[in-house]
Amino acid sequence: MPKPIVAVVGRPNVGKSTLVNRIAQKKDAIVHESRGVTRDRSYHDADWNGVDFTLVDTGGIETGKSDDAFAGRIREQAEAACEEADAIVFVVDATTGITEEDETVARILRRTKKPTFLVANKVDNPADEKTIWDFYSLGLGEPRPLSASHGHGTGDLLDEVVAALPEPADEPVYPKDALRLAIIGRPNVGKSSITNRFAGKNRSIVSDVAGTTRDALDVVVERGGKRYRLVDTAGMRKRNLVHEDVEYYSLVRGLRAIDEADVCLLVVDASIGVTEQDQKVAGLAIERGCGLIVLLNKWDLVSTDEQREDVMQSVARRLTFAPWAPVVRVSALTGRSLDKVWPFVDKVAAAHNGKIPTGLLNDMLAKMRESGHTVVKGPKRLRITYANQTGNRPPAITFFCNFPELVDDNFRRFLENRLRATFELTGTPVRLRFRKKQQSA
Repeated sequence: MPKPIVAVVGRPNVGKSTLVNRIAQKKDAIVHESRGVTRDRSYHDADWNGVDFTLVDTGGIETGKSDDAFAGRIREQAEAACEEADAIVFVVDATTGITEEDETVARILRRTKKPTFLVANKVDNPADEKTIWDFYSLGLGEPRPLSASHGHGTGDLLDEVVAALPEPADEPVYPKDALRLAIIGRPNVGKSSITNRFAGKNRSIVSDVAGTTRDALDVVVERGGKRYRLVDTAGMRKRNLVHEDVEYYSLVRGLRAIDEADVCLLVVDASIGVTEQDQKVAGLAIERGCGLIVLLNKWDLVSTDEQREDVMQSVARRLTFAPWAPVVRVSALTGRSLDKVWPFVDKVAAAHNGKIPTGLLNDMLAKMRESGHTVVKGPKRLRITYANQTGNRPPAITFFCNFPELVDDNFRRFLENRLRATFELTGTPVRLRFRKKQQSA
């Protein structure tokens, strides 16, 4: 059943993300003393007294006078979160008193007609509670003293919040687990635009400024009776280029999204071609065992045959370690070929989670022995007697042999190529393991 939604809103740096982490009992939301760290809505599962709900951490709402280039769109994102919310938690800073920005937020919230809970955060000492009563003037009822960093008052707040949530409605029957897709790539290649195209609405802030998306965002897309969970990650840069702490936290979030994904969609700017950093991001996905599909975005900007050839050469040159990854030429701006991505997603996911019958694996080995393909070093000759699949997501194949130490990179590549030629392994890495065959007594 769909979970009710609780949106946490307020001006920047009042402790919204700290409160979200406290309630969700995790550290998903980025917390930093810098102003305006959270820009997009980010979603977190939470529960209280047996009631499950979705917690939405929003970017800080600022007035039109703000010099933050993103202030207007941050406000739009927060307003969108309020529209979809069943209840709203409005966080203010008890240590600073009422600000013009607080009054702006209050005006927005009074128009929503949603259950709204005014929280005066940073009341770390109960003796300071008397400082919060000025917040009555915001017209949103009694302010609740709270310390998100220490946990004081969160239980009482949650009691009130869950009591105001609607009874869950019946939900259509979906597959138990949605296929998890991480949309990855370096900054400003069009990841958020592609996510918005897939979702059919503007969930992520889209801008031509590199690094706009800092948090990983989840959105569920349903197609043909299947459910897909898309994660639009912050653009990942080289670690030595991550100067801001915030950018580092975003990188960590992106890596975590890859760790949780079944399939990664690597978005590449086709007007530039595959760069060294694209290469590194692809390597991270493969290293962590994800299926991989390459999306050459902005293909509408590639206008000549020479440019197209250059782009495809960059793919071949930079992604030599993943020739098995499908490449789809798309345009988030025009919608070109985005529908073609989904059949590849299904195909890659099936290969990623598939099981190769043991009998067929050993039939392949028998044909290899007949052709004489093996490794010989001095008096030692590699003999593989048996193979079976010992894992998936990605597929892991264990080969039992007499001298595992004889297996070199060339033979590994040969064996992987033979596996891919024999079985359907499109878009997924393959793990090869070699074990010494135990001698019978």
